[in-house]
Amino acid sequence: MKEVLKTFFEQYGKLSEDGLSELTNKFILKSVKKNELLLFQGQVCNKIYFVTKGCLRLYYIADDVETTVWFSFENNSAIELSSFLSGLPSDYFIEAIEDSEILSFQKSDLENLYKNHPEMESIFRVFWEDVILTLLERFTSLQKYSAEIRYRDLMNQPKYLQRIPQKYLASYIGVTPTSLSRIKRNLK
Repeated sequence: MKEVLKTFFEQYGKLSEDGLSELTNKFILKSVKKNELLLFQGQVCNKIYFVTKGCLRLYYIADDVETTVWFSFENNSAIELSSFLSGLPSDYFIEAIEDSEILSFQKSDLENLYKNHPEMESIFRVFWEDVILTLLERFTSLQKYSAEIRYRDLMNQPKYLQRIPQKYLASYIGVTPTSLSRIKRNLK
């Protein structure tokens, strides 16, 4: 566990051994079942999740329609950034779409790490920038490209097609399941 977290966070900057030890010791391992919710709409997101096994998704519901915003597979973080940073109630849900193992980390622990290990602020600033850029890229894709192009992009990422139910894939690329079936038929 410690090595995986070290590798993940060191992509954002160099950690001191003390900082790394304190950071990794704050993560709590938890098993979650398929369909289990880790965050509910209206709840404040006060945790960063790290997926060690399985898959999580972030989604919202508007007019009784679920819209999937992102998926988080193994060795990736999962967070509802807006609520986490603002402290305001979330408009989103975080759900396990497979039986999963996750590590969770409290926001209050992060604030203490900033005080004890100044390099953490720099590392997490780069982490936040990466999360924001990924979200901007995702939103741009939804506005700029057709659903067919977005689906073709997913074809280059087999884990999406192999592990995610079609209804979630359809929602992720912004179409109905019927439209996704049509896109898939037309690409054959």
